Amino acid sequence: MGRLLLAALLLCAASVDALAQKRGGTLRIYSPDSPASMSIHEEATVYSQGPMMGVFNNLIMIDQSAKQGSLDTVVNDLATQWSWNADKTQLTFDLHQGVKWHDGKPFTSADVVCTFDLLLEKAVEKFRVNPRKVNFRNLDRVEASGDHRVVFHLKRPQPAFPMLLATGFAPIYPCHVPPAQMRRAPIGTGPFKFAEFKANEFIRVERNPDYWKPGLPYLDAIEYRIIKNSGTAKLAFQSGLVDMTFPYDLLTPVYKNIKAEVPDAVCEMNPAGGVNRHVLMNRTVPPFDNPDIR
Repeated sequence: MGRLLLAALLLCAASVDALAQKRGGTLRIYSPDSPASMSIHEEATVYSQGPMMGVFNNLIMIDQSAKQGSLDTVVNDLATQWSWNADKTQLTFDLHQGVKWHDGKPFTSADVVCTFDLLLEKAVEKFRVNPRKVNFRNLDRVEASGDHRVVFHLKRPQPAFPMLLATGFAPIYPCHVPPAQMRRAPIGTGPFKFAEFKANEFIRVERNPDYWKPGLPYLDAIEYRIIKNSGTAKLAFQSGLVDMTFPYDLLTPVYKNIKAEVPDAVCEMNPAGGVNRHVLMNRTVPPFDNPDIR
């Protein structure tokens, strides 16, 4: 169990320059599996989540420089401000104006409403699968109050509700693009535009030159090479085919080997990482019948 947890917190990058904020270039990182689609809301794993997060924006998100996420580290994204009513059952967001989708259409409060109607299965069109529905079981409805304000109505008080909106599982989708297209060629408001997905080969996103946050993004593109064999992925990093290892499956012995074999590599071990690993145990038989051991 300890080895699995530690493995999730190791990462190697090609050089110091790979971690610096320099403009231009393509970052190449390997991914251990090929997702079924490009639709974050219909996928449940990081293999779609990671590549597509840069295509979208949330209303709010966890500050990416924070060492640990909490309500205190939530910052605005598509929202400019947010506030609760007195009994914590209504959450109101004011939205950025002038934001455009990658196809040039304006972003409005209607897109927020449509996104959550899909998640709550109130829309005419449906997701093929809806793994996020359970997250929003306390959400009754979302209403627009003009083009740039939305109100979330909860069934009962839930002070931690913003944390559900601040994760990578809560991007805003466009009203005018059907779910079927979002699986193949998603349209977002984010710093990168979806470019291409070839199953079992690669996912590529490219810089959005009209991104509404000035000066971003730094990169021209990010390419995710799908390499299912961990040994092959290690060799790809050593040979320079990819610039960064996948951070959730690099085991400690491999981590040490890479440090030895690629002296210029920047390798990090983060004991404070927030990756979950699930371990099943039978608590009716020794030694796990002992609560102290569990």
